[in-house]
Amino acid sequence: MDILRFITAGSVDDGKSTLIGRLLYDSKSIMVDQIDAIKSHGKNKLNGTLDLSLITDGLRAEREQGITIDVAYKYFSTPKRKFIIADAPGHIQYTRNMVTGASNANLAIILIDARNGVEEQTMRHTLIASLIGIPHIVVAINKMDLVGYSQDVFNNIVIDYTAATKSLNLKEVKYIPLSALLGDNIVDRSTNMPWYESDPLLHYLETVKIQNDINYTDARMPVQYVIRPQTEKLHDYRGYAGKIMSGGYKRGDAVTVLPSGLESKIKAIESGGVEVAEAYALQSVVLHLEDDIDVSRGDVIVKSENKPIVSQDLEVMMCWMDTKPLLPGNKYFLQSNSKVVRSMVKEIEYKLNVNTLEKQFASEEIRLNDVFKATIKTSSPIAFDSYKKLRSSGSAILIDETSNVTVAACMIQ
Repeated sequence: MDILRFITAGSVDDGKSTLIGRLLYDSKSIMVDQIDAIKSHGKNKLNGTLDLSLITDGLRAEREQGITIDVAYKYFSTPKRKFIIADAPGHIQYTRNMVTGASNANLAIILIDARNGVEEQTMRHTLIASLIGIPHIVVAINKMDLVGYSQDVFNNIVIDYTAATKSLNLKEVKYIPLSALLGDNIVDRSTNMPWYESDPLLHYLETVKIQNDINYTDARMPVQYVIRPQTEKLHDYRGYAGKIMSGGYKRGDAVTVLPSGLESKIKAIESGGVEVAEAYALQSVVLHLEDDIDVSRGDVIVKSENKPIVSQDLEVMMCWMDTKPLLPGNKYFLQSNSKVVRSMVKEIEYKLNVNTLEKQFASEEIRLNDVFKATIKTSSPIAFDSYKKLRSSGSAILIDETSNVTVAACMIQ
């Protein structure tokens, strides 16, 4: 059974936490004691219904303020698929939390309040979903019960969102009108919107095709650990452990170790302590090479016929995640998978206006939640692909050298 990782995002009070609560509640994925805890905490003041947002808003500050602050993760399954949900905050000051939650998502649910339409934070989260390369977008137009289940309201929001995101080249967008509070079009088709003839949300989540999201062409395996026991029984054992991020390997494949460029062939492949003839993307394996060459943690083992770029100069799109501003010339650690090198931000090319998606070329400093393009110089070469080609080897983070805190998410161009 495969796993769909998805994130909910949107503006404040669009109903993200309530949507997840309703999805879990109606699909019978909540334990009885959780339901009792929600009942004991209180009910919705308007109509006495359960406050399902409490299922994900677990922090005391979240419950007091009625908002989501940190990313909350929930897990559930149906007979068709397993799910990992990340509930992202809607406030602008927590945009960096949304980036964290979206980094591994297959799908993003962008909620829009039917009364308010497309807002700034709607665009900000859609922009981030586009930059991160999330292949499937669901635009959930929520609170349809508060606009009389109007088809015209739904259609106008679809037109506005389509026009606003035209330049983002979103791969696949699905529009669903719903009411998270009352359960319309969440698990079952709503009788209040007979004009909507497509599937409810859960059915779409169960059936959306995610197998094509995995790249089986470009073989990339960052080395996590060099296994060299040097015991009497395993005196000559030398294996390179890691997770295959994309592509696949077979015994006898010609491979290159980057960034050094040393070449060899695969002598053996181990998976789960058992030798296998081949292994593919998302498997954790140990590769054995025919030659005793220098391979260290952070190196990337690739097929010799299909190599990534090796360079010290990177052009990246970044989302700034630190309260301390960024200025050209600032130095950080750059981490790409298991590779960590010193780096310097050489130049800020432009910032993106999240409302108009226009490029702003002002040479001002970068502040928290800004999305911008920059050039980075690393102290030593690293192997990478364009993010558009391969998310797993085209992404990186910047880490503050003194505090060891992540300050930026990077998408290599």
